[in-house]
Amino acid sequence: MGRWQPNARGRLAEAALALYSERGYEQTTVAEIAGRAGLTERTFFRHYADKREVLFDGSGALQELFVDAVTGAPRSAAPIDALAAGLAAICPMFADRREHARRRQAVVMANPELLERELIKLASLSATLADALRRRGVAEPAASLTAEAGVAVFKVGFERWTAAGEERELSQVLQESLTAFRAVAAGGRADSAPRTGPAAP
Repeated sequence: MGRWQPNARGRLAEAALALYSERGYEQTTVAEIAGRAGLTERTFFRHYADKREVLFDGSGALQELFVDAVTGAPRSAAPIDALAAGLAAICPMFADRREHARRRQAVVMANPELLERELIKLASLSATLADALRRRGVAEPAASLTAEAGVAVFKVGFERWTAAGEERELSQVLQESLTAFRAVAAGGRADSAPRTGPAAP
C-alpha cells in the first residue's frame, strides 16, 4: 500500500492552477502537476479523471447546495425567491477564495475547451434547478425560465465578483444582480436597481 499523502487532492488542485496560470492549460501535463504537488501521476488519477476536471472539482457540491436550498425554501415562496435562497446558500463556498476564483476564471476564459466545459456544467445546473422547481409545483415553462434566470444571475454576478477592483462580498454582488433581474422582469430599468453595499474604489 502506498504511503498516505495528506490533502493530496487539495495539493494537486493548487499545483494545477498555479501551472495553468504560469504556463497555460494546454502546455501543462499531468506529470508536471503531480511533480509540483510532490505526488505521483498515479495519485493524480486516483483523484481526477483528467487535468481538466481539476478546475471543476467543486461543481457537484455547488449544485447540491443550490438545489437543496431551492428544495428547502418555504412552500409559499415564489419561484424566484426559492432561487434567491439557493444563491444565498452557495456563497459560503467561496469565502476567502476570491483570488483563487480569479485565477481559475482567467484560466477558463483563456481556453475554449475549458469554457465549453464550464457552460456544460452551468447547463446541467439549470436543468437540475428546473427539476427542483417542478417538484415544488412550478409549471413549465416557468420552471425552466426561472432556473435559467437563476443560473444567469449567478454567472453574471460571479464574473463581476472576480473582476479586478471588486471588493464586495459575493452575497452582495449576487443580490445586486438578482435585484437588477427582478427590475427588468417587472418591466423596469436595470440601471434603476439599487447597488448593494459600498462601491469599490
